[in-house]
Amino acid sequence: MFIDSHCHIDFDDFTEGIEPLLERMAQAQVTHALCVSVTLPDYPRVKSLAERHVNLYASCGVHPDYLDTVEPTVQGLVDEAKNPKIVAIGETGLDYFRLKGDLEWQRERFRTHIRAAKQCGKPLIVHTRAAREDTIRILKEEGADKVGGVLHCFTEDWATAKAGLDLGFMVSFSGIVTFKSAKELQEVAKLVPDDRLLIETDAPYLAPVPLRGRRNEPSYVPHVAHCLSTLRNQSIQSVAEHTSSNFHRLFKTA
Repeated sequence: MFIDSHCHIDFDDFTEGIEPLLERMAQAQVTHALCVSVTLPDYPRVKSLAERHVNLYASCGVHPDYLDTVEPTVQGLVDEAKNPKIVAIGETGLDYFRLKGDLEWQRERFRTHIRAAKQCGKPLIVHTRAAREDTIRILKEEGADKVGGVLHCFTEDWATAKAGLDLGFMVSFSGIVTFKSAKELQEVAKLVPDDRLLIETDAPYLAPVPLRGRRNEPSYVPHVAHCLSTLRNQSIQSVAEHTSSNFHRLFKTA
């Protein structure tokens, strides 16, 4: 019924192992999850999870927050994308909040991911924080509209969402949309078209209300869907159907 379109369940936060996590997903009617890569040294763990479990998928990429790590290459990302369980390129993008100074290396890394996505035909998972103008500019300059993707864990304004939508991207909401302080984001969530909407946990981070403060996990993603159903004046069944259909269409998993 529900799909977690972005999580990091390979992280050390999940010390109890994958089987209890999958059991809780099933109990919560969460049918699939996308395990997202953040560094190349840790990528094999992400890929292994997807290869061992039919309802898990994976991506390949390097998060913009990691400065001292192995840099991706276009060919290396393209080669990994040949694996049918690797359904996206990323997580990639720009983050000017956590890191300061000359961040040209971040922008070049972002361009590498976009070029790889265009070459292999897999969608992009885009992270943007305090960098909305450069994120949209680089997506346009590199022709990212040819492959599309998702603006994940979206926290920006409607103008940024609209710019992403105009480039063929989907917009994904995390537990942040359930926070009382997220009034502007909740207004954005009302405007995203049904066929461009995704839900996620970004686990182990950002557990939704009423579980805020706990370690997040894919079984919590229905709380995001329930919040969106209220904001959008839609049934929970409708939100589940739209977001699941959008996931399978974007990542070509159905």
